[in-house]
Amino acid sequence: MTGLDVFALIILLVLLAAVAVWFILDITYRNILSTATIVIVSAVPSLLYAVEDLENADLAEIDRQLNNPLTSIWSLTFQNNTSVKTGDDIDGEEYTNSLFFQPFMPYEVGDNKRYMLTLRPVFPLVTQAVADASGTRGPAKIDTRFGDIQLLTLMGPNIGNGFIWGAGATFKFPTATTDSAGQGKYQVGPAVMLFHMGKPWSIGLLAQHWSSVAGEQDRADTKQTDVQYVLRKSIPGAMSVGMGPTITYNWEEKPENRLTLPVGLGLTKTTRWGNTPVKLRVELHYSLIKPEDYGTEWNLRLQVTPVINSPFK
Repeated sequence: MTGLDVFALIILLVLLAAVAVWFILDITYRNILSTATIVIVSAVPSLLYAVEDLENADLAEIDRQLNNPLTSIWSLTFQNNTSVKTGDDIDGEEYTNSLFFQPFMPYEVGDNKRYMLTLRPVFPLVTQAVADASGTRGPAKIDTRFGDIQLLTLMGPNIGNGFIWGAGATFKFPTATTDSAGQGKYQVGPAVMLFHMGKPWSIGLLAQHWSSVAGEQDRADTKQTDVQYVLRKSIPGAMSVGMGPTITYNWEEKPENRLTLPVGLGLTKTTRWGNTPVKLRVELHYSLIKPEDYGTEWNLRLQVTPVINSPFK
């Protein structure tokens, strides 16, 4: 390992230590730590690793490979979801916004690097209408808070084409700074994926399930399954068209409020900012089925994903 690799490992250990300290600190300091963590995680790779190795990379292939949950490409995704909520519990429509920072960190492991291990934490910032004491929500009661951190781990064969499978574990941590921005429970469960990475089509499923195992005693237990389905076609110009919405099933809700089934359509373009490949995506989703009381009817997703060099190469 080079001196730079050792330094990178030290940085990663510091970040892991920060997450551990998170759960010891008072909630006031968690607000500060949440902001600092996002800034550090997003800034460190850009500061430490130049992108000269990516200068001549094939943008069309990067665009295609970033559809693969077990890709070997390191990236930093900034995703913004603007949603229109409807249901019997509210009058008319309600708008919410969620900003996610998702570093994607793959590692080649095993003899001859036969397997790929990926880590994908998700740091959310949630803006929503908050109910008052009477249960009424409205535009005058908008609040922005840090939400529950997620961590997805997957491992599978290190191949970039054809049928690809992987399995691992997924976690949620009760890091939200208010009750309305999170679920107040430590959650864990399995994660599995099956993809076919072809040319021009990328097709696949990524399923995650969480069940609460600990947390605040006065908060409801949780049991939820998410299935993201991906259907994208590569087109000329390092672009792709298709969709990647997420089906949600909440096992703890009443039957009429359990399922959200969206469809969508979007466009992806991979370009360069300087020497850095950057994936840009806009995608609109509509829920064919949603909870009757309160759920997402429309969702507009915007993504910006800079690609970075692996610190371990």
